[in-house]
This record gives sequence, C-alpha cells and structure tokens, in this order.
Amino acid sequence: MKRAGLFRIKYKILVICLTVIILPVFVMTINSYYSSERLLAQNYTKLLSDLAKQTNIRIDEFLKEIEKISLLASNGLNDSLSATHDGSFPIQDFLRNGTEQNEIAAYNLLMNYIMMKDRVFSIYLYNLNGGQDLFVSPHQPIDPNFKMANELWFKKFMHSNDRTITLTTRIDKQLENKILAVSHARKIHDVTNGKLLGVIVVSIDIRFIEIVNRNLQEGIRSRFMIVDEDDKIVYNVNDQLIGTLFRDNVRPVESLNIVVTSPLSQQKWTTYLYMPLDELTADGKILGRNLIMLAIVMSLFAAIISIFLSHVITRPIKKLLRNIALVEKGQFEQVEEVRSRDEIGHLSVRFNKMSHELKRMVERMQKEEIEKAAAEMRALHDQINPHFLYNTLGSVKWIASMQQADKIVEMTDALISMLRYATKSDGTLVTIREEVDNIMNYATIQNVRYYGSIQMKYEIENELLDYLMPKMILQPIIENAIFHGLAEIEEDGVITIRIQPQGDNISIEVCDNGVGMEHHAIRSFMEGRIDPGNGSNGIGLHNVQRRIQLHFGKPYGVRVESKVGEGTIFSILLPAIASVPE
Repeated sequence: MKRAGLFRIKYKILVICLTVIILPVFVMTINSYYSSERLLAQNYTKLLSDLAKQTNIRIDEFLKEIEKISLLASNGLNDSLSATHDGSFPIQDFLRNGTEQNEIAAYNLLMNYIMMKDRVFSIYLYNLNGGQDLFVSPHQPIDPNFKMANELWFKKFMHSNDRTITLTTRIDKQLENKILAVSHARKIHDVTNGKLLGVIVVSIDIRFIEIVNRNLQEGIRSRFMIVDEDDKIVYNVNDQLIGTLFRDNVRPVESLNIVVTSPLSQQKWTTYLYMPLDELTADGKILGRNLIMLAIVMSLFAAIISIFLSHVITRPIKKLLRNIALVEKGQFEQVEEVRSRDEIGHLSVRFNKMSHELKRMVERMQKEEIEKAAAEMRALHDQINPHFLYNTLGSVKWIASMQQADKIVEMTDALISMLRYATKSDGTLVTIREEVDNIMNYATIQNVRYYGSIQMKYEIENELLDYLMPKMILQPIIENAIFHGLAEIEEDGVITIRIQPQGDNISIEVCDNGVGMEHHAIRSFMEGRIDPGNGSNGIGLHNVQRRIQLHFGKPYGVRVESKVGEGTIFSILLPAIASVPE
C-alpha cells in the first residue's frame, strides 16, 4: 500500500509542478552562475593585463634611469644634471685626477641624483687611470675589500668591444649586505682624447619592483614575476626562486589559472601575472550565494503553490474515498457531502445517491433476514423430529413389552420436559442453566435408547449458569455427537460439555470420543448439505451457526475440530450476557 501511495494524484501534481518550475529555475541558476564566472574571468583578465602594463611602464622607467645615469656620466654631467659641451665633467675630472675636491664634486653630483630616484640606486665608479674608486650608496654599507676586477663578467667586458652591458638579477657583492640587484655597466672614455678612464656600474636593488607594485594587493604581488629571455626568473617575492628556471618551478598551469604576460621594452624580459581560478570562484561566491538563495526562494514558492494546488484538487477526492470506505463498512449515516462544482463534485453527488439506494437495499435485506430467522425459529419451535419421536415411541413400546415401568416414567418425564422447553415462546434467549437442563433430559432419553452407553460430563462454572444464550443450540450439536460420533463405536461413549469464560465472552465446548469426521464431512455439516449415507443431515448445525451470527454477528458462532478415530470438538463462542433478575 505504501508503494502504491507514491503514485497518487497528489504526488503526480507535485512532481509535475516542481519539475516544470524548479528544473528551469535550477537550469537558469546554473547557467547564470557559469556565465557570471566567465564574465568574472574576462574582467579579471583585463584587470590583470592593465596592471601588468602599468607595472611594466614603471619598471621600464627605472631601467631607463640606469642607462641614463651611465650615459650622462660617460658624456658629461654638469652641476645642473645636464650634459653640455661647455660645462664641466665632474665624473671624468675625478677619473683623471682623484683630488679630494674632484671626489667631493663627483660624489655629491651622483648622490643628488640618487636621492631624487627613491634611493634604490647604487653607483660604483671604477678608476682605470690609476686613481681610487668611488662608491655611492644611500642605504647600503660598502664592502671595500671586494675587487670588481676579479669578477668574470668584468674581465669579459674589458676584453670586449661593447661599450655597455646589462647584468640580470645577481648578488651585488660590492655591498656588505649582498643584496640582489640588476646592474648596468658602461665604459667611460675621455671626451678629449677617447682614452678609457674607467667603468661606471649603476646597480638597482631588485626590490625596486616592490616599490612599483606597492599599490597592488598582497595576493597579486605574490604572483607577479619577471622572466628573462633564457626563461630564468629575474624577480619573484621568494628570493630563493630568482635565477632558477621558470618552467621548472612556478610556471602556472593555464588551465587552472588566469595568466597574463606582458613584455618589457627596455629588456628582453617578460612579466607574468596570474590568479588561480579557485580564488576567482571564491570571489564569485557572493554572486553564487545570491543565485542559490534566489533559486531556493523560487523553489519554496513553487513547492507551496504545488502543495496548495494538489490539496485543492485532491481534497474532494480524499473525502470521496472516505465516503466509499464508510459505505464499505456499512456506516451510511456518516457519509459527508463533497462540495465541489467540478467533475469530482458531480461524481460525489452520484455516489451519494447510490449509497442511499444501497442503504435502503441493505436495510430491506436485513429486515428480510430477521423475518426469515424469526420464521425459522417459529418453525423450530413447532418442529419435532419425526425420527426422534419414532425412536422414542419404539423404545416406549419395547420397554412396555418388557414391563419396565420405571424406565417408561423416566423417559416420559424427560420427553415432556423437552417438549415444554421446545415450545416455550417467551423470547429467543434462555439461561445456560435452562439449556443444560434440556440437554440432561435429552441425554436421559438417548441413554435409554443406547442402553446407558453414553456418559455425559458437565464442566460448568456455577457463576455462568445465569448468563443468557440462544435457545436450542446445544441439542443439535449433542445429536450430531451421538449419531455421527458415538453410534458406531462399541465401547462407552463420553460427551463432555465444558462452559467457561473467555475474556468478555463465554466459550462452550462439546467434546466426544467418537469416530471423528473428515474435513469434507465437517464442511458439509457446517454448510447444511444433506449426507444421505446415514439418513441425517447437518441442517441443525448449520441452523445453529446462522442463528448465533444473526443474533451476535460474524465474530461469534460454531467451530469444529475433528480427527478420525480420536473424536470431535464443537466450540461455540458467545458474548457474555448476564440475565436481569426479575
């Protein structure tokens, strides 16, 4: 039944409404979410691209300054920080003649320029004219013991015809702190005779990029890097990665990240800026939550509407089903009117008319059954079994012929009591005491007929004797026990009548030790079919069953248990009805 309930109209309406409404809502929600994700990815790509271009412009400006300083120092730098043909040349003057005045002039000139450029530059002037070197650094202490002439790149630069060289990120050994820096070196020739006077190295702390990126968010700064043409990392917030191969370490997977590249104009370098798609999804969680909340609200609204519609449609159907169940139970008076103007309302009206007709038909049938039962009862009162009378009269004749007067008196008294009891017409219910007295009279007559071979035993609780029961229901059962159970056995037969309480009912058992009956014989007796083999029939037993159930209903009646050769037990279940004292 539970499985069938899943296919009720109510559930069908719910499924249809929810499918028609909720499915499109979720499809639209999912489509909107992924569309928003794609739009977010495009916007972030454009944003990262703009950030990378702006950052490159600033980095290029710093790299230009390196070359600009070295160029101006080589071609002449006057007090006004401009190259002129008629001005002084403090840098070359110092390289020609390293007097204290020339050293101070060159130092101040370079320091003023560095101070104007965020103090991230360090300038080293190496004198190749036999004089002393000059080191200018605003923040970092100089290591005087370091000899640039021993550096491999410096040796190669001196033996080459190149006037300039740019060194990618490396440790600036000229400084005691050994910071990472990008350097630009230029040979300085005398403007008068072209003689090589020295080499100027302009070093810029690689952390100048952090100055450039200080307006960027911390998460973006950590994903910014610069790679040279050899795929080596020039800059990364993690110093340990600088100088390593980009592809072997931190190259982002483009399928999992938004990756933006932008080349620098001053160097053959490329900046990389990326953002993981997971973080992008995280940024879109607010939008996703809003879409989910909207979908949930719409789904709840759809569910409420669906439940309301299904309730409106199925409520009259349920009421009609309840009416049908009431009619099935015979409770016609409790049938309710279904107030609906649709097809279900018209169906309910027709059903109510049908139930009223059915009620009248049932009442008519019940009345007929009662009248029939009363007629049968009257016929039973008037009926005396001819076979029984013949046998009794035959016994009287035989006893009379043998001059046994006492037995005749005993049988006559018993017969008179039975006839008086059978014709008693003051109601259909008698006390158990009266019914048992009638059985005793019947047994007296039968014992005379069977030479006292039938033994009657009574196991009856005294307090039950005054309870009521239908009249004449035990005699047909005792008769069946004698004629069909004990008549064919040679030894004495025993019939036990046991009456005892059973909850709110009374249980009566009639047990015999006769030959027993087959199952089909029991069914024949219970159904009232004639058994021509023994000249009797089961109409008495069938009549008992019908009378009990007409009086008290289906739960009560007669039940037979029998085994061939072991006897038969007739069980009668009656309601406990106490007699009203007069």
